[in-house]
Amino acid sequence: MAGRPTEYTQEIADSAWDYIEGGWIKADHAMPSVVGLCRVIGRAKSTIYDWAQDEEKQFSDILASIKELQELTLMNGGLRGEMNSNIVKLALGKHGYHDKADNTLSGPNGNPIETTASFNFI
Repeated sequence: MAGRPTEYTQEIADSAWDYIEGGWIKADHAMPSVVGLCRVIGRAKSTIYDWAQDEEKQFSDILASIKELQELTLMNGGLRGEMNSNIVKLALGKHGYHDKADNTLSGPNGNPIETTASFNFI
């Protein structure tokens, strides 16, 4: 059974950087992604993640750049109304964004403030 090739070359790294520098737009991808990169360079995600563990290869920086570019694309697309807000919200959750309200009041040293209520009935 033959799988996808796993050999690493500088040409592949150059193609990956080209994807980040606008190749994802040329490939008609809605936003940059690791799976999009995999389709463009013809390698499996598992291979790319293996390469990212090797400090001599550039794929750790390539994956970080894709993640940053994806975050920026989502933010801009959401703020401009160019992307579905539900999808943007979902995808930005993977980048650490959450729409959660914290109603805890903090006092000294960040500890919650205790409140008591008393009612006087006549």
